[in-house]
Amino acid sequence: MRASSEELFIRAKQHIPGGVNSPVRAFGSVGMTPRFISRAAGSRVWDAEGREYIDFVGSWGPMILGHAHPVVVEAVEKAARDGLSFGAATEREVEMAETLCAIVPNLEMVRMVNSGTEAVMSALRAARGFTGREKVIKFAGCYHGHCDSMLVKAGSGLMTQGIPGSAGVPEGCTRDTLSAVFNDLKSAEAIFMANPGQIAAVIVEPVGANMGVVPPAEGFLEGLRRLCDQNGALLIFDEVITGFRLALGGAQEYYGLRADLCTFGKIIGGGMPVGAYGGRRDVMEQVAPLGPVYQAGTLSGNPVAMAAGLAQLGLLRDTPDFYTKLNAAADAFFSALDSALTRTGAAHRLNHVCSLGCAFFTEAPVTDYAHARTSDTKRYAACFRHCLERGVYLAPSQFEAMFLSAAHTQEDLERTLDVVREMRV
Repeated sequence: MRASSEELFIRAKQHIPGGVNSPVRAFGSVGMTPRFISRAAGSRVWDAEGREYIDFVGSWGPMILGHAHPVVVEAVEKAARDGLSFGAATEREVEMAETLCAIVPNLEMVRMVNSGTEAVMSALRAARGFTGREKVIKFAGCYHGHCDSMLVKAGSGLMTQGIPGSAGVPEGCTRDTLSAVFNDLKSAEAIFMANPGQIAAVIVEPVGANMGVVPPAEGFLEGLRRLCDQNGALLIFDEVITGFRLALGGAQEYYGLRADLCTFGKIIGGGMPVGAYGGRRDVMEQVAPLGPVYQAGTLSGNPVAMAAGLAQLGLLRDTPDFYTKLNAAADAFFSALDSALTRTGAAHRLNHVCSLGCAFFTEAPVTDYAHARTSDTKRYAACFRHCLERGVYLAPSQFEAMFLSAAHTQEDLERTLDVVREMRV
């Protein structure tokens, strides 16, 4: 007999902290034993017991084509037969760099890494090396991975657990990380004024997607661009979530803005462990071996991950109207979800941008970290349990996004809406 999720969790807790390898997977904030997933295909995942779910997590975003897309799987299988890792340069990483620079606005050079966290850490180092400055502005509720300097008022799992930072991070690591309020230009401007000539960069999620989903207010991103230009700082877009999700060229294309540097995550590897950072040529030429900013990685540009990413990006690039169709389906679905929640009588706010969405159980508009925290997490947990028990898999945290993929059918979406309409609050 196959082991159940509960049995696997008991075993896991003996040798893995909390029984999971990433905190939000523990289902702690929703009061359940985590589901151990055994396989996935298209819009569906199956747990250890064989139960089937319509999946709105999508490995936290990269499965924009759906799980196990046959073209991506075929590319992985073919690459794996040639070898899993070389620790040497390959043609595929050249093709990936060429592809990314052709697709993403203002991307002139790019360096492959192994995760979104590593991409952010490396981009910040490049910004500091280029400007000769040390201080960085981030925004409360924006999560930029678990590198020490970014664990200041971060979102995502830290919000779920109510942890303001992290033990084990020396004070000196965060001393030069200054926190502003998302969608509040004046808060960022005040930091610039208090630290003249000291800010190396402003880093921001163009759409806040780790405190739920919080769209940028009109003029906010444009204002950050202006502040950086006025103060000689670099603007970094953390596109680990928004990259290739809002549009083929990410948030820069969608909002018509240019960042000096941007970071990407596993969506460029078809869901495999990969990341990248890049941007202006003059900044990236400071990275070793061209310049004095050191960064390295044996698995960077891994040939199997590159094959997966090239297959996925090729499909996104070459499929006519891919984003028009996906975003239109998402607009209709999230509008219907808003109406379905209204019918339940639950006070809520539904935020969405393209195929990213989140329902907050609060009466206040959610425009920043403080407003996101007003959401009734117990009510979200009840909603999560209701949906999971009826075959709809949402994020096990109020402060994560729902992700739609091209594999979600109209039947999937209607079934999900029916499940929500059945909910009692």
